[in-house]
Amino acid sequence: MQFNRAVFGNDFSWGVATAAYQIEGAHNADGKGPSIWDRFSEKKKKIFNGHHGQIACDFYNRYPEDISLLKQLHIPNYRFSISWSRVFPKGTGSFNQPGIDYYNRLIDGCLAQGIQPWVTLYHWDLPDALEQKGGWTNREIINGFSDYVAFCVKQFGDRVSHWMILNEPMVFTGAGYFLGLHAPGKKGLSNFLAAAHHAAICQAEGGRIIRSLFSHAKIGTTFSYAHIEPFRNIEKDFIASKKTDALLNRMFIEPLLGLGYPVSDLKILQRLEKYFKDGDEAKLKFDMDFMGLQNYTRELVRHAPFMPFIKAKIIKASKRNVVHTQMDWEVHPPALFHALMRWNEYKNLKEIIVTENGAAFEDNYENGEVNDQHRLNYIKDHIRELMFAKKAGARVNGYFVWTFLDNFEWAEGYYPRFGIVHVNFETQERVVKSSGKWYASFLSEKGLVE
Repeated sequence: MQFNRAVFGNDFSWGVATAAYQIEGAHNADGKGPSIWDRFSEKKKKIFNGHHGQIACDFYNRYPEDISLLKQLHIPNYRFSISWSRVFPKGTGSFNQPGIDYYNRLIDGCLAQGIQPWVTLYHWDLPDALEQKGGWTNREIINGFSDYVAFCVKQFGDRVSHWMILNEPMVFTGAGYFLGLHAPGKKGLSNFLAAAHHAAICQAEGGRIIRSLFSHAKIGTTFSYAHIEPFRNIEKDFIASKKTDALLNRMFIEPLLGLGYPVSDLKILQRLEKYFKDGDEAKLKFDMDFMGLQNYTRELVRHAPFMPFIKAKIIKASKRNVVHTQMDWEVHPPALFHALMRWNEYKNLKEIIVTENGAAFEDNYENGEVNDQHRLNYIKDHIRELMFAKKAGARVNGYFVWTFLDNFEWAEGYYPRFGIVHVNFETQERVVKSSGKWYASFLSEKGLVE
């Protein structure tokens, strides 16, 4: 079967996605305050090879040429995030006018090129000043975040119609406050549960604030979602995979939909009650216009009796002898189909946008070109699964490739390359990869998925 973009219809939103800390650089320019990732990157052995995001893709200074490149690639929608500490250096209090001016220029630059900005309000770069007060573990974060959201929407809401509240709350609370692998590097169940509950309230409260200020805005938030299957066809692995699914995939979306935390399938979540205040059950709910699904792979899970809390363990792709990416994620395109159909079972979920999907592979730069056939095939294969899901009735109406530019990939530094545009981090030269050229052709309705 061959098809092109037209099969999805004219109202389907295509785009690419980035995040502020991963591309902007300019970490202390023009009044910006430090974020938790600035601080985390200063610690030894936390980031691959001591990498940091101080310069990254230098997007802060090079955004005009990068917007022009988006235009050349026929990309109609660009998802990016606002750096909280660039707008409020201390998280609250006095705002930073140069930071606001920068985002005004970025938004206006996109619109001038006919590109719609899709703005993520929080993509993991919490102001360090707030972390010094406990960060997401401190319930006061709800007030600070609410003020930040209201300020940004008042500043930019006249030109930005699509807003996303949080990016992958399970990842930034789990990796940052339970495992200590991401900023701010905290560990422990109590840190995680407190941070998770406050983030869950913030994702709903952010939606309410935007709705009160701009009734016409399209409001959403984004979730990581890995299709999960049992490693073996035995009852213990089925139970382990169900618990893992409750934690990784359901913990944040279900309270938002009014279903509450998935306590019945993961008893440890009963301890969230410690962080509840009067009225919190209602505060967790908000009727989003869309949900952002971010899928990259599937995970196989086995029973692990010595694993605390969930008695489950994910079996790495490299241990299973399957094709995998630089992130050790299995290449399994049907995972996207299964994820979309699973979400489609939530009756009160209005619309699904795939706000991230992509792959990191080693690039071969030769004679001024990057022929990244593995990434190109990955994108094609996942767009095919997207089409299958849409034809099967999934309420999906958008797809954003992760990512536009090779960037700072958090704890993995600059080693994994996800971009459809190659970046030489020494010279800042941009080279459109084969995947980027194909995506541009597909968006112009000339490229085909075979």
